[in-house]
Amino acid sequence: MSEKVDYEILNESYKGLAEVIGVEAMLKVRDNYCGMQLQLPMRLYDANKLRKKLQKMNVQSDQIMELSRKYGYSPRWIREASK
Repeated sequence: MSEKVDYEILNESYKGLAEVIGVEAMLKVRDNYCGMQLQLPMRLYDANKLRKKLQKMNVQSDQIMELSRKYGYSPRWIREASK
């Protein structure tokens, strides 16, 4: 399929996407989201869902920094959310 794409004349947004994820994946994104404006949140993980997960985990104080790095939230947020 990528052989059918004339890479040199792609729109810059599609060209950039193809460079990051490859031509095949770019075409899949285009097929599924063509015409839509995508806005990607800064954080990968949803705060409400993460809060529920942390509350079920019984987080110990020595885990807070590791969880903070893993989920991209501050140690203070992790501490408060896990209560």
